[in-house]
Amino acid sequence: MTRHRIAFLNGSLRKDSFHGRLGLAIIAASNDRLAFITPSLDLPLYDPDLDGSDTPAWTAFRDSVRLVDGILFGSPEYNRSMTGALKNALDVGSRPYGQSIFTKKPAAVFSGSPGMTGGFGSNHHLRQSCVFLDMPVMQQPEAYWGLLDDEKLAADGTVNDEMLAKLVTGFAGALADWYDLIREGSGQLAGDPTQR
Repeated sequence: MTRHRIAFLNGSLRKDSFHGRLGLAIIAASNDRLAFITPSLDLPLYDPDLDGSDTPAWTAFRDSVRLVDGILFGSPEYNRSMTGALKNALDVGSRPYGQSIFTKKPAAVFSGSPGMTGGFGSNHHLRQSCVFLDMPVMQQPEAYWGLLDDEKLAADGTVNDEMLAKLVTGFAGALADWYDLIREGSGQLAGDPTQR
């Protein structure tokens, strides 16, 4: 069975964030069908004047994501949108114009929140950006996990809630199936070095 190489882009910079914990839970539930890297999104703000110059954090981020087969976005909701860190990562990775590291990379999005809506607004706003970035996005199952707290989701990614555990496991399985489907349909995934 092929292990797809996935970049988990966690839109939260907060230590022990729920999205970091959910990412750990999804990684554990993928049963080794997926191999993850977790590039830092603590990047200098994108500035077109710096294109072409050596901005080490930008270069490291672009180089690491360029090599993966797909992207898993964890997207907290700030003001009905994605976080500034995640939006900046999209800007850094998609520039300079015509050199986007995201083009054709299959993606999936999950969001969560201690509130009721589970980051629904952020999730869909991010999907809108993915359309422009030419990234096919897994449509189902949708993942907006609300009412998160420390009892349901431990700092190490252990899920202590039966319903949430079922949802995370289902999402992880669907995610691996999604990348399998893309590989079968195209012959290769976007990150395959033999296609460059």
